[in-house]
Amino acid sequence: MDGPAPRTDEMLMLDWAAGDLSAFEALYGRHKGPLHRFLRRQLRDPALADELFQDVWQKVIAARGGWRPEAAFSTWLYRIAHNRVADHWRAARHRPAAPADAELRLEAIPDPETPERTLSDFEQRRRLQRALDELPDEQREVVLLRLEQELTLEQIGEITGAGRETVKSRLRYAMDKLRARLRP
Repeated sequence: MDGPAPRTDEMLMLDWAAGDLSAFEALYGRHKGPLHRFLRRQLRDPALADELFQDVWQKVIAARGGWRPEAAFSTWLYRIAHNRVADHWRAARHRPAAPADAELRLEAIPDPETPERTLSDFEQRRRLQRALDELPDEQREVVLLRLEQELTLEQIGEITGAGRETVKSRLRYAMDKLRARLRP
């Protein structure tokens, strides 16, 4: 006998807006890891990613009373994250160069999903991260949203403000560049 079906993100958000704190805890639990990884990879600065991660959740908390399920919760959440990253770079007026110890910082970031990684896996991830870092910002963002967050082209378009065909084109160009870069 199966138990009740798990509540969708949209159901959880509505329940939380109605006062169910456990609904927020479930939403946060589902999305904290993927959202933080997305921000970390976009910003390449763990401390800044932590700061923007907190900002995104504060915006979610502030908007709970007026939230309506007009789009998937994950689309709405990543749209907030996208806008927060864009606001950060606009305020900085430029994308700063990676810190001198960027590789050490990347190596120091724990990966809870693969605690028993081998040296070979580590090298592959490092090559992939370098290849991702070489992509233009718009292409990297589309790749991360598609491959890591498993969002549809339409959802990515809603988040980035780009049309479906633009998203598709950015994804294709990014994948071509990654394949070429990662070819043995």
